[in-house]
Amino acid sequence: MRNGGDGHGHDSGGGATDERSGRPGGLAGALARRVRRHRGLAAAALTTAVAAGISLPLALADSSSDKPCWTLTAGRRALADDTAAATRALDPGEDLQRLGTVRKLLAHEKVCGDGARALGRLVAAATGSEAGRTGTPHTLAQARAAYGVAAALHGVEIPAGLAPGVARMLAEYVVDAGRDDRLRDDGVNRPALPAEEAAPDEDGYSPLGRFLAPGEAHAVFGHADAVAEAEADIEGLVAELAEDPEAFAILYDAERAHLAYYLERLTDRGGDPDFRPSADKRFTTTPQDWPDHDLHDIAGRVGTLMKFRARHIRDGTIADPAAFDKAVRAHTRGAFRPAARQLRSRPPMGDIADRPTAGPVRGDLLDGRHQLTEALDEWAGHRDVPDERLGAMRQLLDNWYVRALWLR
Repeated sequence: MRNGGDGHGHDSGGGATDERSGRPGGLAGALARRVRRHRGLAAAALTTAVAAGISLPLALADSSSDKPCWTLTAGRRALADDTAAATRALDPGEDLQRLGTVRKLLAHEKVCGDGARALGRLVAAATGSEAGRTGTPHTLAQARAAYGVAAALHGVEIPAGLAPGVARMLAEYVVDAGRDDRLRDDGVNRPALPAEEAAPDEDGYSPLGRFLAPGEAHAVFGHADAVAEAEADIEGLVAELAEDPEAFAILYDAERAHLAYYLERLTDRGGDPDFRPSADKRFTTTPQDWPDHDLHDIAGRVGTLMKFRARHIRDGTIADPAAFDKAVRAHTRGAFRPAARQLRSRPPMGDIADRPTAGPVRGDLLDGRHQLTEALDEWAGHRDVPDERLGAMRQLLDNWYVRALWLR
């Protein structure tokens, strides 16, 4: 592997994220956003666009510094103090007919004064993502609002003040935000699902994940609707949020907390305690199958965060890597370590990100591989985990972290 040049041996990895938004989309939209950030690239971007036959009528004539800021009115600001009203304001509806209204409220690249921070508080109030809000499952309307926020911000350059609030929302929906698109394969065509659809089937399987809280609705971020022009590209959203050190720290805290939460619910053999063998004898299943799937997803998301950090350093979006990393460390809450015994509680998603810290971070915080391995080894040290199983789990986390960091 080649050195990524980010100070931690990290590379930016694979290709660019999908930035289709309809305002404008595809390559034109990507070039427009890059030009707004780095005016020195304007000539090169224009040459590329002309060579590709792409029209950019406004992008090069405008910059974020030239555009007037958008003002958040007092009435809209007050929504953050009324959670029910906030949820109604950002709930796009099951048919997404109100998504345009959500976009008009949130999708602004330049917001006057502290309006972006106020919008972040509105997002938290609407989606049930307020810090310190524990023990309360998300409602169906809140889960739809979370989808509405992600869809409204798809392809949008998020103002710095809003980024932490959006990151906080993704942290509070850490299970849903980390789910792949398998729900789409199962024919789910709604932005959110009620709690009863998260219940395990006769085989003990739920497509929404393991160890879910009863009574909690779930956002379906993989849902897309061509008629409503709705798409909630979580990886693209994370790429945008990763430019902000506070947002980066919130997302990284959530993934490390999720790993600790997940490990402490596994059996001493690293298996799913709720596993039931499949009735279909054509398929061989083990208690380790879904835990392995979930663990490689968690490792991949940590690797993806580090990939975006390296990418932003390379393209100059993060102009001072040392200052960025210092700010990330300042915003990081601490270490998250698995409990010494197996836990059978099933807390709401928000409680995962809000779990208490277990002291300061040990080692290099920005070495994601180290942080993953340390949590795994701490868990195994409290349990009678066979060496073969521990080795397989360690290799799995390492493989998928590196895959996300370098190859995607």
